[in-house]
Amino acid sequence: MGPVLVKRDLSVTHALTARLEAAAAATENRLARALADTPLPGEQQRPERLMAAMRHGALAGGKRLRPFLVLESAALFGVPQSRALAAACAVECVHCYSLVHDDLPAMDNDDLRRGQPTVHKAFDEATAILAGDALLTLAFDLLCDEEAHPSPRVRISLVRALARAAGMGGMVGGQMLDLTAEGRFANGMPLPLSPEEIIALQAMKTGALLTVSCEAGAILGEAAPQERAALVAYGQALGAAFQIADDILDVEGSAEAMGKKVGKDEAAGKGTLVSTLGLEGARARLALCVEQAEAALAPLGARAGTLVETARYVATRQS
Repeated sequence: MGPVLVKRDLSVTHALTARLEAAAAATENRLARALADTPLPGEQQRPERLMAAMRHGALAGGKRLRPFLVLESAALFGVPQSRALAAACAVECVHCYSLVHDDLPAMDNDDLRRGQPTVHKAFDEATAILAGDALLTLAFDLLCDEEAHPSPRVRISLVRALARAAGMGGMVGGQMLDLTAEGRFANGMPLPLSPEEIIALQAMKTGALLTVSCEAGAILGEAAPQERAALVAYGQALGAAFQIADDILDVEGSAEAMGKKVGKDEAAGKGTLVSTLGLEGARARLALCVEQAEAALAPLGARAGTLVETARYVATRQS
């Protein structure tokens, strides 16, 4: 018997909306500084076309949920926003690189992202590949700088956590599993996945980067092991909720609200919890993930209230 869908209060306050908007603005400003045309020490030059493509892919707005999670998780341990911004922007650079590459014809072949042409449409495929490569590299440059944290030990911990979340055992590995399930490398027919296989795939492809966004705050704050573990568990549940909400929006949302094409999952034959459990089953699973995210934060007490509300926001977002 599957989870029972329980009616719960998932409303989002104006205070959370204001915090999301403030974090997005701070992230945008820091990213703009990182993507300036002026070369840094050790760089020969920054080619104009490459920089324009990187800015197109990274400064196009969006929810900036991942940097928000870094900033809010770090704040739990007294780390001010100014100290956590470099790590927040590093995670966002990885996210933006993944979107630039996912949109390419060899991957998801999308023409629209955040309401504007994708990077390979605005420029060309080769430039989009290089822009994604450069954004990924920039992420680790940001984490290595003393601005990220004065302690080399903490900076190394941040680099390792992000590398493992983004790489073969995380986001990239999940993307490979997703393409395999689409039948890209077999006979061209989608491979049926069980709900458990879909959950595992999505935990890598989507959840790993959201989880490390929460973990990064604990690393920056040099939190106790149990506090770091609580944020990892929260991030895992949040990542699962985010992906289920995204899958539901792909069925019920509009391209105008989403800023990208909808109905892609069914067209590509993707296995999602919506396709395997149905909409009501997926909503029940989404409610369970929100409950798990909230429960994971219990060791952190009332100070984690913003993150509790963030889980509700993720479940009810319309874009």
